[in-house]
Amino acid sequence: MEIRGVKKKINQIKKDKILYLLIAPTLVYFFIFRLWPILNMKLAFYDYKAVGPWKFVGLKYFNLIFKSPSIKIILTNTLIISFMKYVLLFPFVVLFAILLAEIKSTFFRKYVQIVSFLPHFLSWVVIAGIWISFLSPSSGAVNQILGIFNIPSVSFMTNKDTIRWVLLFSEAWRSIGWDSIIYYAAIISISPSIYEAATIDGANRFSIIKYIIIPALVVPMVTMFILNLGFFLNAGFDQVLNFTNDAVNSKIDILDTYIYRIGLINGQYSLGTAVGVIKGIVGVVLVLFTHLGSKKLTGKGVW
Repeated sequence: MEIRGVKKKINQIKKDKILYLLIAPTLVYFFIFRLWPILNMKLAFYDYKAVGPWKFVGLKYFNLIFKSPSIKIILTNTLIISFMKYVLLFPFVVLFAILLAEIKSTFFRKYVQIVSFLPHFLSWVVIAGIWISFLSPSSGAVNQILGIFNIPSVSFMTNKDTIRWVLLFSEAWRSIGWDSIIYYAAIISISPSIYEAATIDGANRFSIIKYIIIPALVVPMVTMFILNLGFFLNAGFDQVLNFTNDAVNSKIDILDTYIYRIGLINGQYSLGTAVGVIKGIVGVVLVLFTHLGSKKLTGKGVW
């Protein structure tokens, strides 16, 4: 029976070979860039050598990280930027989905969707170029508007007080439309009969949003918030790398750029891997504790 079952599965695979070929590039990608790095996290506990066996050094590189005078600044930058992106921006994503669902004109709603989704498909190289031009102190649109009101121009990209807000607004411009899809889908899945019953009972739009739409968004909101916490220490490597410069690097230098600098540029692979391991552990712990807290408070979590 077991042999017959195996043969049946093999025949099924042969029958669906085109589908397996289509998914093969994705599987190869995840194996090379997701699974293989996990298997090689042991590098954090060894002295890397291009030739010859690696020497086990225990927690040597973890001690170096925590003794480094710059790690406190880098960790602070990472936490602040991540908080701005994953916590401050989160309610506006939900609000955008609600406002999108409130648009009655189908043509205008589709137009808003296209305009808000499009930036998600642009690379951070392109987005950085757009925002650098947009915020230019000499020819940027923002400073031209400030000039109309006789306000001195501001070099947003080289100002330590504004650069983090530039990261936040550029992230919002790129992702707020795309990230709202899951909430918009939850809203349009609400049965029309519920709206009809609420209207008959005399509920206005604000009451409908408060007592029907928002409760329907609780589950996806909790799920997405918990999952986002797993990436809390990422803070956006591509974005920061393209927006940084010597004038503001001390304010937006994050763990990912630190790993890139010490690992790839300076060739300290073991030290860079150790920082990555710490990031991974913190991410798992945040997801676990947030999930357990959510289950206790609301009865709902990721699993």
